Amino acid sequence: MTQTSGKPMNDAEMDFEMAASMGLSRAEWDLILDRLQRAPNLCELGIFSAMWSEHCSYKSSKRWLKTLPVDGPQVIEGPGENAGAVDIGDGLAAIFKIESHNHPSFIEPYQGAATGVGGILRDVFTMGARPVALLNALRFGAPDHEKTRHLLGGVVSGIGGYGNCIGIPTIGGEVNFDPSYNGNILVNAMAIGLANSDRIFRSAATGPGNPVIYVGAKTGRDGIHGATMASAEFSDETESKRPTVQVGDPFTGKLLMEACLELMASDSVLAIQDMGAAGLTSSSVEMASKGGLGMEMDLDLVPAREEAMSAYELMLSESQERMLMVLKPEATDIARQIFDKWDLDFMPIGKVTETGRLVLLKDGGVACDIPLDPLVDDAPEYDRPQADVPSRPILQSDSITSGAGIAPILRQMLASADLGSRRWVYEQYDSQVMADTIAGPGGDAGLIRIHGTNRGLAASTDCTPRYVEADPHTGGAQAVAEAWRNLSAIGARGLAITNNLNFGNPEKPDIMAQVAQSVLGMGDAARALDTPVVSGNVSLYNETDGNAILPCPVVGMVGTIDDIDKAVGNGLPHAGLSLVVIGQGQTCDDGWLGVSLYARMLADGPDAAPPPVDLDAEHRHGLFVQSLIADGHVVAAHDISDGGLAVALAEMCIAGRTGASITSPASGNLHGWAFGEDQGRYILAVKDGDAVMAAAAAQGLPASLIGTSIDSGELQFGGSDVISVEEMEHLVETTIPALMSGTGHTEG
Repeated sequence: MTQTSGKPMNDAEMDFEMAASMGLSRAEWDLILDRLQRAPNLCELGIFSAMWSEHCSYKSSKRWLKTLPVDGPQVIEGPGENAGAVDIGDGLAAIFKIESHNHPSFIEPYQGAATGVGGILRDVFTMGARPVALLNALRFGAPDHEKTRHLLGGVVSGIGGYGNCIGIPTIGGEVNFDPSYNGNILVNAMAIGLANSDRIFRSAATGPGNPVIYVGAKTGRDGIHGATMASAEFSDETESKRPTVQVGDPFTGKLLMEACLELMASDSVLAIQDMGAAGLTSSSVEMASKGGLGMEMDLDLVPAREEAMSAYELMLSESQERMLMVLKPEATDIARQIFDKWDLDFMPIGKVTETGRLVLLKDGGVACDIPLDPLVDDAPEYDRPQADVPSRPILQSDSITSGAGIAPILRQMLASADLGSRRWVYEQYDSQVMADTIAGPGGDAGLIRIHGTNRGLAASTDCTPRYVEADPHTGGAQAVAEAWRNLSAIGARGLAITNNLNFGNPEKPDIMAQVAQSVLGMGDAARALDTPVVSGNVSLYNETDGNAILPCPVVGMVGTIDDIDKAVGNGLPHAGLSLVVIGQGQTCDDGWLGVSLYARMLADGPDAAPPPVDLDAEHRHGLFVQSLIADGHVVAAHDISDGGLAVALAEMCIAGRTGASITSPASGNLHGWAFGEDQGRYILAVKDGDAVMAAAAAQGLPASLIGTSIDSGELQFGGSDVISVEEMEHLVETTIPALMSGTGHTEG
């Protein structure tokens, strides 16, 4: 291939009206004209619009993402690659990332969710890791909204359809409901893989003259401009965007994964990049830019499944199950044999150059000739205005509580969609494939065996959007802290996090304040808990007709446990165990009800501050719980979160089908004590409560002995304040099935 001199000729020059239709501002259009010293053609404009979209450039969030801690002795690869990598010992690395597929999943829930899973898996095995686990974080609208049942059913089917077919276990996740997601659901997919720590593959192109190879499935017209669509608000015209949703094929995805891993084992790959958002555009631009080089490609050689595709369509298509790689020149024949064996396309389409430019040939001419720097390193970066975050008052428990007992309120809360069992969801996922799952969905954290060892890899996804809305800084910190607690509750130590920042329109100062402050809070927590951020994704413009979602900066945390036989679950297995709360003193007789589920359900969510997060206490409490579990003192454990102490106790009773007798405070505010959502707390079921209390006292940690497990089949709060385990199980297990069958109404 030889570069043709002069500007590209095969498309008419574009104007600002066309640029605006692709999501570019007037200032960005003027910047393109300045960088090129001419008007771009359609293909070039499409490339600029995709690479400068929020989805690819992070132009509104980049300034704040730079404040996050990304280093540590455990970090092998931080943000900037396809996924993050941390050292887990024994010569192994955990490679993981979470990413959104929100907009596509609202338009076409099955394919949107399925391709979200496929894309995140490619991010992981592109690094040379074999995927070993999947998680997800899902947000839907009000349970009684007309679209919720359709969207929930489609998304769950899509996640299961792709993950189950490709053979990767789904070991955890979360599902929440809120009216703010009626017009814009959130579908965040997370994948974890394992690789040899000295065999991790990167995406930076190397070696001018080296061949650039297209592998995988053929390119079609599905998903064109998906990255741009994902960087804009929704409106009543959303349904017209269905063509921008990709179509996934898990069987081809499986073939591609095996072929890539086999090729990587042959020591032939110099650089490799998934064709994700913006397809061939982002993969080629990022590979060349990271290598400080250029790239030239002949688009007539791109394997296409549709006739007469233009340069614009070929570059912007987001067809799935495709990769771009740079190979050692002598390895081309070996690589071709591998991809032929797996029945996948393998086509040299270009070469690495020294020009610092992206040159695309098509139909005998030059379809694109643009410098790479403006697309990546010199892309727009904004410091958008922020509104002041108003300080909310502390809610006094007495202002919203009644004199009712605990059991009647608990009965009402357990029947809600907020607390209903997610069994209907996760039983559609294969959590046991690969035969290394120790703890699947339904517990505090998922846990898999590191194959061939007795060590374990634990993971959880967490966020409490109502906290983030009330105080973004506190909410961002709390998301990290809760993930830390979930891992600690099974006996694992958190190592690092990935994040998925889901917000509304950053051009609105109040939304931009949510973004910035939650990232700062997340950074504070990551530093305090020694869990650096190694990868992530930003999803902005999650709005419909100007109505923004509840802010949702999801945290996915990965950690390890040295002996999986020491790990514990959250079910009370039998009677006679002492129940100890870590993080709550013996004299506690009230709790934090501001922004709690109790306040949301029973008091219409009065304007109030969320519970504060003491990061030093979180760290100390978590390490203490981890050490107790490692030493064999704990039979079951559960972190206290949504719904407070009473709900956590109910969940432990239901999980183990064992009752509990609890000593309630004689004075104070009973509902505050039972349903307050004070942070940094765990319930431990132990054989020797006095010994655990003494150990906590020796370390200066607050703890309280609140009761024992019993065999009566009841959760008792003294006297007649009682609810049976059987009734509690019925309440939580029927909520989501009733929603999906249309036979019941659930409060959200």
